[in-house]
Amino acid sequence: MAASSAITGFSSSTIKDTESSCVRRRCTAGRSHQLMTHQATPRICFSGHLRECISMQSLSNHRLHPIGSVTCLSASDSPSTTQTNTSEVRTGSGLACIPLSAPHGPAGTKYHEPSMGSSDQMDEALGVPLPSQQAVLSVPRLRDYIDSLPQHVNPLFHSRYFHPTRKFWISETDMVAQNIAVDIVDPSSHKQTFFHRAGPRYHVRFTAEEVKAAIVTCGGLCPGLNSVIREIVHALWFQYGVRSIYGIQGGYRGFYSAELVRLDPRLVDHWHNCGGTKLGTSRGGFDLEKIVNAIQQQGLNQVYVIGGDGTMRGAVAIYEEIRKRKLKVSVVGLPKTVDNDVGIIDRSFGFLTAVEKAREAVNAAHVEAESTPNGVGLVKLMGRNAGHIALHATLGSRDVDCCLIPEVPFFTEGSGGLFEFVEQRLAENGHCVLVVAEGAGQDLIESSSGPKERDMSGNPALQDIGLWLSKSLKEWWKNTHPKELFALKYIDPTYMIRAVASNATDTAYCTLLAHSALHGAMAGYTGFVAGPINGRFCYIPLEEVARTQQLVDLNDHTWAWVKSVNNQPDFASGEENG
Repeated sequence: MAASSAITGFSSSTIKDTESSCVRRRCTAGRSHQLMTHQATPRICFSGHLRECISMQSLSNHRLHPIGSVTCLSASDSPSTTQTNTSEVRTGSGLACIPLSAPHGPAGTKYHEPSMGSSDQMDEALGVPLPSQQAVLSVPRLRDYIDSLPQHVNPLFHSRYFHPTRKFWISETDMVAQNIAVDIVDPSSHKQTFFHRAGPRYHVRFTAEEVKAAIVTCGGLCPGLNSVIREIVHALWFQYGVRSIYGIQGGYRGFYSAELVRLDPRLVDHWHNCGGTKLGTSRGGFDLEKIVNAIQQQGLNQVYVIGGDGTMRGAVAIYEEIRKRKLKVSVVGLPKTVDNDVGIIDRSFGFLTAVEKAREAVNAAHVEAESTPNGVGLVKLMGRNAGHIALHATLGSRDVDCCLIPEVPFFTEGSGGLFEFVEQRLAENGHCVLVVAEGAGQDLIESSSGPKERDMSGNPALQDIGLWLSKSLKEWWKNTHPKELFALKYIDPTYMIRAVASNATDTAYCTLLAHSALHGAMAGYTGFVAGPINGRFCYIPLEEVARTQQLVDLNDHTWAWVKSVNNQPDFASGEENG
């Protein structure tokens, strides 16, 4: 079919060509009805006659099938229900098929809501109503390898801060859907993964008296670290009555090389107003045997690990060793990365604060650039493998002429290159602002030091793309415009951005993240990460997060919007998108 689009910066892969692309308004399973709303994306324009044929004939005559708990009906359909089926449940060892019963099944099928007074109904899955092509990503539990693990009524039931009703408690059948944007006439888009919803369970596997919790921060700094620590301590203390809470000093090596720091609400009360981490952090120092031995010898039974992808890989190893030793220890990951490159979850805490501060640097670069003849403002932002900060700071500023990220290669000299683009912008506007992520253009930098060095986390040491671009731009201008003025101001706000306290939005996020994590630990989950998916906090297996990275999706509309806002060319091909 012939179709045309005159939208600047958008490739054909980002254009939605049907009215059937919809978004689920509810992303949690366990409800009988779902509302579907049209997805807000560009459409390919068809002729009026063809559009009428598609909407009135093809769609009306197409009989749609249930999608999870969504049943889409044509005009001739009568209400129907999802049938009982088998579905896949992904565990740490792979995928397994289990029989599933539908809460809203055929006539006569009853949905047994867990009774708050029952012993196991709140913890045992009664079944999830999913079509066979959909899966539940299961989270490990202590009872998977510990026999006769006692359970207790959640102390929140008697808490003066809560007034729990039946709907307050989260059951095993409460799920969060990963894919909420579907094409209702395309069965291939209906593949779905569900995650256990985070929140308080009616039964817990720890008593307040037996809990000895430890919190550790690893890797680089990030806004919100102290907020997460504070909220874990406050929630354990005031919600669950836990009094034995400790901090691990200096990252993973602190388990075996430093004394435990006793934490209480009074000590951590103002920590959320401070940047960095009061517990200290470091890279490296991971010795699995020493760490698990220290956990066992010190009697720790809840370990909250705050860090990025490398830290999460370490947490996976700790969980597996603890499981091998059959210790009653919950290992919980709280993903932290200012780059926002942790996979699966919506975003990491501290990211919005980083974007906010990055925008201030971009604004300063813009002021400097437009204040001098042929002024260029160059800002280097964080983003080793993913350019999320650079991308969102560019969208938030609107003063940027060009955004360079690791996911998109570029070249500098020659027709269609970066330098030619800068030259054009200077001729048009008299100034130019460039934003570059630290991981961009590494292939362009000639290294005289031989093989790339690695940092203590095992990551390749990056060359400074900001300094290299600054030097290269000055040399190029001197050679091509020897008699014209040129002023370049280079700004690197990296450490100013990551060392600040979290803003209001990230601080609120940290509270929900911490509460979600400890609810899971108290309920006996282990080897999991707490994080938001489609705005709902849920539990994700540690190993899934550790092996997944979230890069900028070049086929998504966001990157196309950046190019259209900047009127920025595709340097890889030398073609203009507008």
